[in-house]
Amino acid sequence: MKKFVLGLITGIAITGFIGIIFVFALARIGDRKPVISDASTLVLKLEGDIPEQSPVEIQLPFFESQSQSTVEELWRTLRRAAADPKIKAVVLMPRGVGAGWAKLEELHENLLAFKKSGKRLIAFLRNPGTREYYIATAADKIYMTPEDMLDVKGLRAEVMFVKGALEKVGAQIEVEHVGRYKDAGDMFTRTSMTPESRDVLNQIIDQFWGDMVNTVAAARKKSVEDVRLMLEDGPFLAREALAKGLIDSLKFEDEMYGELKDRLKEKEIQRVSHRDYLKSLGSDGKNKIALIVGSGEITRASEGGGLGGNEGLTAGGMIKQLRLVGNDASIKGVILRVDSPGGDGIASDDILHEVKVLSKKKPLVISMSDLAASGGYFIAMSGDPIVAYPNTLTGSIGVLFGRLNLRGLYDKIGINKEIISRGKYAGLDSEYQPLDDATRAKLRGQIEEFYKGFVTRVAEGRRRKYEEMEPLAQGRVWLGSQAKQNGLVDELGGLDKAIEILKKKANIPLNDGVALVTYPPKRSLLEVLMSSRDDSATVEMKIQSTLEKSVLKGFPIRSWTQGGMLKVMPFVVEVK
Repeated sequence: MKKFVLGLITGIAITGFIGIIFVFALARIGDRKPVISDASTLVLKLEGDIPEQSPVEIQLPFFESQSQSTVEELWRTLRRAAADPKIKAVVLMPRGVGAGWAKLEELHENLLAFKKSGKRLIAFLRNPGTREYYIATAADKIYMTPEDMLDVKGLRAEVMFVKGALEKVGAQIEVEHVGRYKDAGDMFTRTSMTPESRDVLNQIIDQFWGDMVNTVAAARKKSVEDVRLMLEDGPFLAREALAKGLIDSLKFEDEMYGELKDRLKEKEIQRVSHRDYLKSLGSDGKNKIALIVGSGEITRASEGGGLGGNEGLTAGGMIKQLRLVGNDASIKGVILRVDSPGGDGIASDDILHEVKVLSKKKPLVISMSDLAASGGYFIAMSGDPIVAYPNTLTGSIGVLFGRLNLRGLYDKIGINKEIISRGKYAGLDSEYQPLDDATRAKLRGQIEEFYKGFVTRVAEGRRRKYEEMEPLAQGRVWLGSQAKQNGLVDELGGLDKAIEILKKKANIPLNDGVALVTYPPKRSLLEVLMSSRDDSATVEMKIQSTLEKSVLKGFPIRSWTQGGMLKVMPFVVEVK
């Protein structure tokens, strides 16, 4: 028996040792730089989300081909390809893209910038929807297969209300808020939209749709009105799309490459994936610029972590990155890239404090992505220049408090609680009793103080009076173009505009290249496994993340479950 146990332990140890060696060997293989041939065609396959923060890197061929490229990686790839004599053309192949409208703007502008090099840019579409077609309009030529469909049929906004379902099970969520537009809790407390919410959502949809129509009209050389009427009649079979001039050719993939080969006058198309091309690139310049990514829901967690990299914007993790950059003498300037609907009010305040500390050490510019709303807007109030896309969702300057009341549910399932307390407001966060008038008044006073503090920080950050900023607050979500008109942001644009402004602040010649260094950096699977935590907090984050990706897609469930004063965006916008 002892020999058996000893043999088993030895076998497990040997297997583990071999596994470690295997993982290290794969990591070494994955580190090798691909060789880019002359007259190569860059193939840009885009599927799923376009994240701001790098996902975990699994250095195996299958997993690498499935990994998602970040906004910065796509920006760098297209900039370098435009100037690289080895790259003769780009083939864009978007499918099932999940990015928001601001990221689509960034990518579309990057593709147009590539075209200025005079190189060919063609798009090959499969099952394209609105997002994929919007990106593809930057191309010289758009291909589809003969029996496909162009699923462009306008835009819609759907808002879910669950008050009725909660009442059926005896549950209630009580919400107090400041600001006419701060209606993040309405899905729990109402059965329909407020007039304010309806007005804001109509404005968002109008601008998104207007941008879509104008972009297609400019790309396809048609009048805006003709395109509007045409797109409102979608979706289109591929042959209809061709007849209406929305695409250029019906070809299969091999036929598309055959045409490209003839146009480039090459014997064969040397294809290189954008992931391999990215790995082959060296430094972009001697001027190191930190790109600090703050992406996801803001929470008080001490650290990020986990395999998915989707724990959101944790106060501890962000503060760590800000301090690393502040203490790095080689970094000449900083771009803080924000893509967040907000979240915990105290965590947002902690992050803003550290951003201000960093701003005193390094030239800093804020770049807003799809979302920089509520707490996501708050952490940008360092007083530094703010750049947003015309379709960035921002503002939402307001505060709310939410808490569960499960008394009715407990009664239905036979659960009883007896409560002994000391203190007038001891039951404020009890899920077994509703808020009484005195507690509600106490809570209301605190929320109003939080709101005043929020508006005060905004006024300080924008260098304007409180009285000027408060009417722009009220929890209202603004589009980037509206925010620019109202003085909530300084410039409209993406990474290029942020770099241009930062160069001036950091005294870097405008013609000099810069090397963007992303924080937090991309981590390999090996690094994650060596540092992974298996505590209850990580497990809770994974459960919450799963819920956010399913029925409650995009809803900031972590902030609501943690409670407290929340600075969160009032709704989730997903373009379909």
